[in-house]
Amino acid sequence: MAIMVDNRETIPNKQECDSSLNYVVDALYVLGGKWKLPLILSLVQSSKRFNEIQHELNGISPKILAKELKDLELNEFITRKVYAGTPATIIYEATTHSLTLKNVLRELSAWGKEHRQKIKMSMRRESEERA
Repeated sequence: MAIMVDNRETIPNKQECDSSLNYVVDALYVLGGKWKLPLILSLVQSSKRFNEIQHELNGISPKILAKELKDLELNEFITRKVYAGTPATIIYEATTHSLTLKNVLRELSAWGKEHRQKIKMSMRRESEERA
């Protein structure tokens, strides 16, 4: 049985919490880490070659980028297309499955903005109190 709070939200029961926790763990397993979501965002904007991605994502090493791309490909967030030539051209593209993260990314971005502002305000207050 769910409990009503402020007539808008309900507090989930134990079973709902347990299920929700499992789903969050699953999502974080697939999307966790510093680079996966930025990689998806980069490729949703446009298809790119390896070096273009590395240039766009400042600070990622080639080894980590290769690993993250493989993980995202395994989980069907991106595709790797090889075009014949000398040398071969490899292009990474976001899949339609990546687009299912649109609302998650929007909410995460909004929360990140709010959090950044909160921390800035907190730091300002601390520096004013010291002065």
